[in-house]
Amino acid sequence: MKILAVSDEEAKSLYDYYRPGALTGYDLILSCGDLKRAYLEFLVTMSNTPLVYVRGNHDDGFTADPPTGCICADGKVVTVKGVRIMGLGGTRKYRPGENMYTELQMERRADKLRFAAWRAGGVDIILTHAPPRGIHDLEDLPHQGFECFNALIEKYDPAYLIHGHIHLNYGVNIPRRTRCRRTEVINAFEKVEICL
Repeated sequence: MKILAVSDEEAKSLYDYYRPGALTGYDLILSCGDLKRAYLEFLVTMSNTPLVYVRGNHDDGFTADPPTGCICADGKVVTVKGVRIMGLGGTRKYRPGENMYTELQMERRADKLRFAAWRAGGVDIILTHAPPRGIHDLEDLPHQGFECFNALIEKYDPAYLIHGHIHLNYGVNIPRRTRCRRTEVINAFEKVEICL
């Protein structure tokens, strides 16, 4: 299965400079948040492929007015084309906002998904906006990851944890992919292709 993961900044090659066929061949599109509604709607329309998303810290309007044709996995476990996806959007609480959480709040959100994950028979992908603590995150509060995401990797042993929020242009040594146990943690900033 060929997956396109996107986050935080629109990929110009898929939007501004789009050419017919640029989105063919993908079986699934995953969005880790902080992308414009119009962009997500464009991707799902032009690819004719399911698009699953979680909300980022700048997606406050998505609760009332979600992107048309897209599947929100935020706070849920969804199965799309046989892929079991656990979605936990949002970041550390550093200002007032809909998609901001303390560590304890995010841990409680994750705990609420235990039964859904059990009912699905496990989790193939954990889709988040923020990264796990200590993997791809930064030290300032707005860009710190969540400890409970490390516990989710240990508990569910997914093939991938895919996140956004940490822009690769924040520094020269920010990794795109890191192995954690048997899970590959992937930063989906702008766009990245994944095979499952």
